[in-house]
Amino acid sequence: MIPAVVVSVETMLEKWKGREGKEMEVFQEFTLLTSEVISRTAFSSSYLEGEKIFDLLTKLSLIASRNVFKTRLPIISRFWKSSDEIELDKLAKMIYDSVMKIVKKREEIVTGEVDSFGNDFLGLLVNSYHDLDENKKLSIQDLVDESKTFYFAGQETTNSLLAWTILLLAVDTDWQEKARREVIEIIGKGNPNSEGIAKLKTITMIINETLRFYPPATGTIRKVEREVRLGKLVLPIDLEVNIRIHDPDLWGDDVHLFKPERFAEGISKATNYNAAAFFPLDWDHDLVLE
Repeated sequence: MIPAVVVSVETMLEKWKGREGKEMEVFQEFTLLTSEVISRTAFSSSYLEGEKIFDLLTKLSLIASRNVFKTRLPIISRFWKSSDEIELDKLAKMIYDSVMKIVKKREEIVTGEVDSFGNDFLGLLVNSYHDLDENKKLSIQDLVDESKTFYFAGQETTNSLLAWTILLLAVDTDWQEKARREVIEIIGKGNPNSEGIAKLKTITMIINETLRFYPPATGTIRKVEREVRLGKLVLPIDLEVNIRIHDPDLWGDDVHLFKPERFAEGISKATNYNAAAFFPLDWDHDLVLE
């Protein structure tokens, strides 16, 4: 996976060389980068088709987000659809067809051996789809849905993290210099590898603080499944609980300051051993208050 990431980053940096002294929209640059990286690592040789899927998912997400608060009449909506609903159905069909096209290509290279569809993300899904154990077998719809989730959710969160990290380091030049020194000392002038990346303590602190400061998930809402007591409070059934990210009671009075050193001794120490205080990418969506 790391070599594929290196190739994509090198391509981006080579393009940047011709823009020295000029302003760049790095968020857009990272959008292209993360899209290509996920396409390469998830779909291997089919990464161009993967990028097409991402483009369709982006369009679908934009249309869905602008309709999230619109009220639908159950009976009428069965017989009449708005232009956005028609477009959503069209995009969903195109995404399904695109994923199936990639799956069919991967199935054509099968060697007849068990688990022979590859060890990338797509290969793991196709292997599961062909599993002889019905209890473990993945349905075709699950295969398509997993591809969509991995692609869009992974791209969006990583893109956000990269953009905010660059901004924060541009503002705080001291931590920028600390990060640069660590990379030069551990990685040197060669390409990164898994062993070297695992030793980047300063970089890890910066990433964790960026995720705390500007998390991709700015908050999370959980629904109470049954009446439950939380401290002195009694939460009734069906209550929606909005969980705060930047809580001074958890992080201290400097909660709104960029201070990577708070993670110097790890996440547990930074959160006073309260794991629920740090959930930048949201908790498991199946988690409920019980």
